Amino acid sequence: MECDAGRWLGGFVLKEKLGMIKVALKEWHLSHTANLPGRIDSMKSKLSVLDGKGEVEDLTENEVEELHGISSDLHSLSRLHASISWQ
Repeated sequence: MECDAGRWLGGFVLKEKLGMIKVALKEWHLSHTANLPGRIDSMKSKLSVLDGKGEVEDLTENEVEELHGISSDLHSLSRLHASISWQ
């Protein structure tokens, strides 16, 4: 009888832990995929501003790094958005 109670308690604890993981994953998913089109548009605007400035004058080293970072982030967000759209 004691063994059954131990298994039951272990199963209950596992169920509760899995429930907490599920909630945490939902929160993570929402925070990373929330308003993707808006975030993409914002990055495109920043990219456009830096690109326009680069046509008129030389960009500083920090601006060039920012330009590369924005390009990389934009690519990642676009892939994520496309992936979500296909699901």
